Amino acid sequence: MYIKELSAYESKEVTLKGWVANRRDSKGLVFINLRDGSGICQCIADANKISENDFEQAGKLSLESAVEISGTVVKDERQIGGYELQITKLNVIQIAEEFPIAKKEHGIEFLMDKRHLWLRSQRQWAILRIRNTIIYSIHRFFQDEGFVQMDAPIFTANASEGTSTLFETDFYGAPAYLSQSGQLYGEAMAMAFGKIYTFGPTFRAEKSKTRRHLSEFWMIEPEMAFCDIHQNMDLIENFLQYVIREVLDKCQNELKLIDRDTSILETSLKKFPRLTYDEAVAIIKGEKDVNGQNSIKSLENELASVEAQIAATNADINDREAKLAAPGMKKGEINFNQAKIATLKNELKDLEESQRNIPQWIASAKNFEYGNDLGGSDETVITRLFDVPIMVYDWPHEVKAFYLKRNPDDQRFARGVDVLAPEGYGEIVGGGERETDEQMLRDKIIEHQLPMEAFEWYLDLRKYGSVPHAGFGLGLERLVTWLCKLKHVRESIPFPRMYGRLAP
Repeated sequence: MYIKELSAYESKEVTLKGWVANRRDSKGLVFINLRDGSGICQCIADANKISENDFEQAGKLSLESAVEISGTVVKDERQIGGYELQITKLNVIQIAEEFPIAKKEHGIEFLMDKRHLWLRSQRQWAILRIRNTIIYSIHRFFQDEGFVQMDAPIFTANASEGTSTLFETDFYGAPAYLSQSGQLYGEAMAMAFGKIYTFGPTFRAEKSKTRRHLSEFWMIEPEMAFCDIHQNMDLIENFLQYVIREVLDKCQNELKLIDRDTSILETSLKKFPRLTYDEAVAIIKGEKDVNGQNSIKSLENELASVEAQIAATNADINDREAKLAAPGMKKGEINFNQAKIATLKNELKDLEESQRNIPQWIASAKNFEYGNDLGGSDETVITRLFDVPIMVYDWPHEVKAFYLKRNPDDQRFARGVDVLAPEGYGEIVGGGERETDEQMLRDKIIEHQLPMEAFEWYLDLRKYGSVPHAGFGLGLERLVTWLCKLKHVRESIPFPRMYGRLAP
């Protein structure tokens, strides 16, 4: 019996097995928040309704103790999941030692060192439940659309996009690399099966500690024969909206637990704006407005607002600390003010981070050089003007991967597309139409200084039945990060691997 099933057992007696997520005592009552992996349920031990021994044991339960609890299911919409359990019997499986993650502020490095235990917290539990829903919905979408799931190798003899971010390893005496992408192999499989997708781990050796970067992450990479860039963009939009609908439908409790405002997710079910690179650059530089908003002016206004909020928050903190220092305050009021100060200080950290970031975003936008790729700051600037993901396509070919097709109407541009998530989250999808001309591919391989012999098999695809084809790659963790509105991608995966982090 699992907590998620309680709605089918109202007024009936059931037995749950799980761990103590929280315990508080009142006169003659012990309230136990039990988690079993499927959900969280408040269980109430009443001294008048259970044995003296069971009530005594309930009062001794420490955080993360393992227990078996029997009781009657009672509907209570105030509780997580809408039900609670009136305990009739309690069996202690193990009394846990003092849990190292206390109910206080911990530094992120401490929490990452204890990631194997941090996963048990309500917030992390909810995030990774949402991740599971996303993964399942991805498979459902592509399977329902007639795609065949295929697997690309993790060991490769060559780079798919460039040589600077490869993890090299020894493969029986020969150099091999951990895959950056399964896309090249996906093209070969699409020529055999028509529509395929791969879903597996990929690796990038970027020595970057930004909130968007992991060294090991999961990629979903569909590839379609007889498909151009516009059909590709149609598929991307349909796919992302399918996943968003599934999360909104299946994860209401989890979204509430992480305090996710779902309004942006709901508006993302409307059509995605499609902008050329030229249009995107004009918006970033403040040369073109979006719905009456100018990128530079809106950032300058936001900076002024942030600075005013910082002043007001500091004044509030100082006022409350002065009251606490004065004698005569009651215990309840002391506790309230202490908790409020802690909350205000956390808000202040976020405001001060914005105060540091916004001037950098303004400078980056004003000084953006046409022809460059979009950096994280540029993506933040443009996506903050939209309440829906945007598609930026037709990029200068110099900044995109060698395998992208040139725009037949303007050879300066490659038929690539990036999908940028709103709220400043930036790129979550990269893709495009693939080059079908063998000689153009050879020229690009030389231009990118890649070893020609490593790509001869790939060039074969242009010799035998070559057709227009396209595809894209979705970074799973970046999608989870946006849908959950996380500050850092490290919370989007159970055990993150990134620059400086290899354990636990």
